[in-house]
Amino acid sequence: MPNTEVQKPVPPPEPVVKEEPKPAPKVEPVEKPKEVIKQEPKVDIALEKKKKELEQKKIDEKLKKEEAIKKIAQAAREDDLRDREKQMKENKAKAQKDALKQLQQEALADEKTQSNQQALGAKAAANAGVIGEYQNKIRTKIRGNVNKSLCGDGNPELKFDIGLLPTGQLSGSPKLIKSSGNVACDEAVERAIMASEPLPLPSDSSLFSQFRNLKLTFRPNDGS
Repeated sequence: MPNTEVQKPVPPPEPVVKEEPKPAPKVEPVEKPKEVIKQEPKVDIALEKKKKELEQKKIDEKLKKEEAIKKIAQAAREDDLRDREKQMKENKAKAQKDALKQLQQEALADEKTQSNQQALGAKAAANAGVIGEYQNKIRTKIRGNVNKSLCGDGNPELKFDIGLLPTGQLSGSPKLIKSSGNVACDEAVERAIMASEPLPLPSDSSLFSQFRNLKLTFRPNDGS
């Protein structure tokens, strides 16, 4: 059977209403809270400043003291160096002066020694002359007392060792140390020696040592 269903009319579509976009809500900027600056009390600031000034003053004073100590030490070193140089110069001058003085003393000593030697030489020569003179006087006096007839006609020679006292007296018997070979002549000379006391001596007592022990040579017949 035919389709008799009546189709209902389709209603027209509803119009699409386009919504306008809503404006975004206005956001008010949020102010940041201002930082609160803590104010330090003025009294604390002044104290801190004073404290720093005192500390700096102490540092400055310490530096000044250290600098002063350094200057004093440097001055002391310089003074010490000057003193050493001065002492060295004085020591050198003294050494030179002492050396010169030593040389002068040595020169004077040499001159004095030479002078003394010359004086001694002259005195020794003079003394030798005096000694020789008195030895001849002693021989002459003894020879004058010798009985020459006992010595014969020849030229006999004999030697005696004679000891004398400062008075010119004999300190002992004469000692024959070399005979003439003629006993009678030897005895004649010995008797003449003892008969000649006191024998002549020089007035200078310092020369007596040369006469304490005399060794005299006699030649009765030739006068010596």
